Amino acid sequence: MDGLSFNILEGFRLLDVIDILLVAVIIYYIYSLIKGTIAVNILLGVALFYGIYLVVKQLEMRLLTEIFGGFISVGSIALIVVFQQEIRRFLLHVGKNISLRRKKLFLTFIGAKKTAQEDHSEQIKTIVEACRSMSRSRTGALIVFSRYFDEEYYQSSGEYIDAPISKRLLESIFFKNSPLHDGAVVIVDFRIMTASCVLPLSDSEDLPPHFGLRHRAAIGVTEVSEAVAVIVSEETGEISFAKDGNVNMNLTAEELEQTLKEEL
Repeated sequence: MDGLSFNILEGFRLLDVIDILLVAVIIYYIYSLIKGTIAVNILLGVALFYGIYLVVKQLEMRLLTEIFGGFISVGSIALIVVFQQEIRRFLLHVGKNISLRRKKLFLTFIGAKKTAQEDHSEQIKTIVEACRSMSRSRTGALIVFSRYFDEEYYQSSGEYIDAPISKRLLESIFFKNSPLHDGAVVIVDFRIMTASCVLPLSDSEDLPPHFGLRHRAAIGVTEVSEAVAVIVSEETGEISFAKDGNVNMNLTAEELEQTLKEEL
């Protein structure tokens, strides 16, 4: 018995340990991305389907084996189609972490971080003042800050504006009788690019029941892209901030300004 254990350990290499750790990290990242979403139920269904296939194959049930085997043979393509949002979210998460680290190192190296924040401080204050005013008047708003302007998506789902940031313009867009108030404003490089945009809703099952369409849309767009979003609740006037599918609730104007300076 001791000899068998020794033989097993003798064939175990350092690379095997690294291999196991890397697989564990990948599994953890995948689980953290799909946790609380409908994708978990889909994954359980796929695992059950594959388990049944293994059982009927061992029992030599030829007809069922052929049927299930046909589905298994195209399983990789089916998984890509079913989990396309989760795969995209995972790749964006990995790519964004690498991009942010490179950017921080670059800004630290040239000492330009403080200057970059000061350049846009006035625009950020304008956005915060607009959110403060809409919060007081209980005007619902959804403002998305995107790193890139996807014309095919944003322009086709909303009205193209391409205007400088203005407190009055933001308040006018989200005014309840405005034809553009029902949707999101997308800001890229501190310019209002589009209004009344239709965004993908989050399919997370862990969201509080009192979250309306604005909160679900803010979470949805930050789950599938590098964007961040600010939400003003129409019912309570509460200001919230969404990033990476998570929401920071009940922010003050000062906290929102600080958050936007850090993120933008």
